[in-house]
Amino acid sequence: IPGPIPKGQIIEHQKKIGLWGITLPSADATLVGKTFSTLTENPNGLQGLDESPETVEKRKVFWSSVKPVHFGVKLGSKSLLGIFGYIAFGIILGLFGSTSFGRWLLLKYPSIFSLGGFSKNGPSEEEVESASFKMWFVGHGFSDESLAAKENSKPDTEIITRITGPEMGYVTTPIIMIQCALIILSQRNNLPKGGVYTPGIVFGPTDLQERLEQNGISFDVISKSKLSS
Repeated sequence: IPGPIPKGQIIEHQKKIGLWGITLPSADATLVGKTFSTLTENPNGLQGLDESPETVEKRKVFWSSVKPVHFGVKLGSKSLLGIFGYIAFGIILGLFGSTSFGRWLLLKYPSIFSLGGFSKNGPSEEEVESASFKMWFVGHGFSDESLAAKENSKPDTEIITRITGPEMGYVTTPIIMIQCALIILSQRNNLPKGGVYTPGIVFGPTDLQERLEQNGISFDVISKSKLSS
């Protein structure tokens, strides 16, 4: 993407989704960047082991519709007080995690230092069944490529999407892993020969999203609107 990487606020309030957010150092942002780095070198995606002409065309069409992004992750809370709770937890984790004695305390008494957020026992089956997750994506971009090419132009469009599903760690993660494994088993010839790649560049053109939707994970476009200039 031409130009400098935009500097977002460390703490921000998204009124449309009713959440406060704080920047979270996360591997997710690095993975997204690696995916687009690979895509820059391979604009049509990665060639499959033994693709049919139809699959090749499908792959090219899919990746031609994907636009580059600057991506960041924030931890959300409905209240500003919750954000300060995250900050306090991060400070505690950083201070105690820097020494062997501090790490021993964290492992010995996780419930105390996480204010009840974590425990040695883990969640009960009832807690897992009642839990769910929600991820919001707020994107700012251009409605027309000609606008993006203009110097000092600002995004004029906002799109908000959302992913929801059952409990993230014990339920959703196994669903995703199993569906990825089934794709590898059933569509091996359509996937790259081998190497170290991000999930996005490998599974992007596949039917992974449809498979996840059939197993209780929803992908929704919430709104698309013009940004005030």
